[in-house]
Amino acid sequence: MSKQMRTRFARLVTAVQYQFTLAVALTLLPLATITRRLGVTLPVHRLLERSGDAYRSTR
Repeated sequence: MSKQMRTRFARLVTAVQYQFTLAVALTLLPLATITRRLGVTLPVHRLLERSGDAYRSTR
C-alpha cells in the first residue's frame, strides 16, 4: 500500500469516526440534558473536540 493510499484511508477512517461521534453525541443529548439538571456533566464535549481536532488534522 502506497503512502498516498494510506493517507487517503486515514482521512476516510477519521471522517467516518467524526461523523459517528456526532451521531452518538446527538443521540446522547437528551440524556446529557437530564443528567446536567441533576448536577452531573457528561464529558461528551471533550469527545467531540478531540474527534474534530483529529478530523481537521488529516485535511
